[in-house]
Amino acid sequence: MGLFRRLARDKRGVSAVEFALIAPALIAFYFGLAELTQAMMAERRTSHAASSIGDLVAQSTQISDATVTDIFTIARAVMSPFPTTTLKMRVTSIVADSSAVPKVAWSKGDGLTALGANSTQTVPTGLISVAGDSVILSEVQYSYDSPVDYFVPNAVVFNKKFYLRPRKSDAVTKVN
Repeated sequence: MGLFRRLARDKRGVSAVEFALIAPALIAFYFGLAELTQAMMAERRTSHAASSIGDLVAQSTQISDATVTDIFTIARAVMSPFPTTTLKMRVTSIVADSSAVPKVAWSKGDGLTALGANSTQTVPTGLISVAGDSVILSEVQYSYDSPVDYFVPNAVVFNKKFYLRPRKSDAVTKVN
């Protein structure tokens, strides 16, 4: 009986027991936040890559396939340190025809299929309103797969679109 009374009054191991109960939850919380932070960084870099593609094309008056390929290479560098094997990109010039209907003037893709020339496109309201108006559409799709795969077991796909007006001319033309 004396042994049980002494054991009931002994408080030396309480902290160790409390730590053993709380530690797994805190460790899981820590790794979950780390995975969430990495996913948020990948999403922001995807957005920045799409913005950069559109911005670089919109600064040109004429652009060649080789230049667009170089711009796609820059977008891959923007995604660093994330792997770019699942990075897909497309840039498209959309010009309003004589009826102010937005049509594809040219398109080039890397992973995403280029849009067909003269195909009708939907753009945000008010962006193209008169014949000859032009915008550059840049699109990026990135599948982020967490390296740990414990809290985010499946890949998360980020899709970003940016519409930018050409800066130095009415429309960016493509040359070969």
